[in-house]
Amino acid sequence: MRSIKSSNISTMALIKSISGIRGTIGGKAGDNLTPIDIIQFTTAFVMFLRKDDPQKKLTLIVGRDARISGDKINHLVCSTLQFMGVDVVDLGLSTTPTVEMAVIQQHADAGIIITASHNPMQWNALKLLNSKGEFISGAEGKELLEIIDKQDFTYADIQHLGSYKLYENAIQDHVEAIMKLPLVDAKAIAAADLSVIVDCVNSTGGIALQPLFEKLGVHKVKFLYGEPTGIFPHNPEPIPEHLSEISNEMKRHSYDVGFVVDPDVDRLAIVKEDGEMFVEEYTLVAVADYILQHTKGNTVSNLSSTRALRDVSRKHGVEYNASAVGEVNVVTKMKETHAVIGGEGNGGVIYPELHYGRDALVGIALFLSYMATSKKSCSEIRLQYPAYFISKNKIELQPTMNVKHILDSIAEAYKQYEVNRIDGVKIDFDNGWVHLRTSNTEPIIRIYAEAGTEAQAEHLAQKIMMDIREAMKG
Repeated sequence: MRSIKSSNISTMALIKSISGIRGTIGGKAGDNLTPIDIIQFTTAFVMFLRKDDPQKKLTLIVGRDARISGDKINHLVCSTLQFMGVDVVDLGLSTTPTVEMAVIQQHADAGIIITASHNPMQWNALKLLNSKGEFISGAEGKELLEIIDKQDFTYADIQHLGSYKLYENAIQDHVEAIMKLPLVDAKAIAAADLSVIVDCVNSTGGIALQPLFEKLGVHKVKFLYGEPTGIFPHNPEPIPEHLSEISNEMKRHSYDVGFVVDPDVDRLAIVKEDGEMFVEEYTLVAVADYILQHTKGNTVSNLSSTRALRDVSRKHGVEYNASAVGEVNVVTKMKETHAVIGGEGNGGVIYPELHYGRDALVGIALFLSYMATSKKSCSEIRLQYPAYFISKNKIELQPTMNVKHILDSIAEAYKQYEVNRIDGVKIDFDNGWVHLRTSNTEPIIRIYAEAGTEAQAEHLAQKIMMDIREAMKG
């Protein structure tokens, strides 16, 4: 399976959404991610947390990836929290799943993750967690945006400023929790004596994965870009077209498996021993297959993810369900259906036995356990699953475009097929599907199409993209 990406997009400087605030560093307040925007957003989050009790004493966890702007934003966030009377536990350089777990482990009231995930290094963002270490809901995000719009901020007096504590053991706590999972078989992994190569894109993957591999007994590890300098050596989104270096390295030398993580280490791509892509859509499929061999239960992925998870679920006699795109939506559906494994086709594995968040660390531990206990190579594992092909495309949006009209037009044009409107428009054809939706993080319409062959997937995508352009003219 190969992903195909087309249509470049221009940078939108600032995006305020229900999932957080994201933008490029510098420029004018309100148009870019500036100190003023960061302070206002952090302040509003505290006010949201105190909506039922304005005097409530809060403790928040803060962590960041290695972006150049991260340290400076971290100071702004932590200081603002203290000026709001909040006690701060700062993890420093960390990962998104580590911060999520720390909220639970430290019994904190909420958390803030400073990362723009897969976006280029000129971007940064604040992502918000509730007391369960999970992203706040869409309804909660709307409340937060309303607080920002009102600009009615009040800060603590000198006698009620919050405290600050640096906690540097959170990654180790995270790793220790992974090691306690029954399906993480460190003994089998160590006995398999696997040779591993990892691309950490010069963010916090290096400092998180090194102790994980040590605990798992993996001693033959080569790190590409394992230092957290924040200078991304290539586009940090872990998709095939960005992973030529690790692929070529694996073709030149002997490795059993390659792993690639994004800057905040919640997405995982796998590279087979021959240097070819396992493909990020199949990370969740393989991990789910391993889980379901030992634990029967339902599965969930989002509407833009491969049908292969549905097929694997049926093979194990369990129910598969699809959610709207977005981690919070996947988690909600997982809880509703009592799913034992779920996630997103972008390499996001959510294993509720550990926590309800995408986690590349637990994904690696479970995949290595699968390899070691099955005694199968990466390629052999991949061949067990149906070969679907996904074409991933983007179309740039302009502020004047009527997106609702565009989506409604497409839904009407294909109403003779099964059309799902819970998140954009998904059309199920006999030989595949197309899903188009606006992005939560970029000013684009995403168009994903899947079919049994690459040509069919590309044909479906191009046909819908032509229809979208016609609707844009209208």
